[in-house]
Amino acid sequence: MTTSDLHDFLASCKLGVLGTIGPDNRPQSSLVGIATSGRLEIIFDTLDTTRKYRNLIARPACCFAVGWAGEQTVQYEGEATELTGGELGHYQGIYFEAWPECRSHLSWTGITYFVVRPRWIRFSDFDQRPPFIREFLEKDIE
Repeated sequence: MTTSDLHDFLASCKLGVLGTIGPDNRPQSSLVGIATSGRLEIIFDTLDTTRKYRNLIARPACCFAVGWAGEQTVQYEGEATELTGGELGHYQGIYFEAWPECRSHLSWTGITYFVVRPRWIRFSDFDQRPPFIREFLEKDIE
């Protein structure tokens, strides 16, 4: 499996479970619509009134579980950045390519966008015998 194969798998997945750390240092999770850049970054939108927003602003380390059709999954750890300025338009383009219907979210009060840059990724395919597992470290992804 190459980083290109991993991108294709992630891009085929529309949803991911985002894990963040709450103010009491306890884990919190939420299901979000995702898009994936060619650099294996995950982009999603949320409202600035949500727990995930507050958690990521205070503690940007986060993780995702993506996949689960059959037994192919991705575990993903990274660092989230709220998008602003010139970066915002670039990443919105990637997000809207995956989610064109979400352009309507631009009219929502408090809508914001995050990009998560990967630090560690594990692809697992337990549909194969023996199972196939490949880890990607930050240096493999750049």
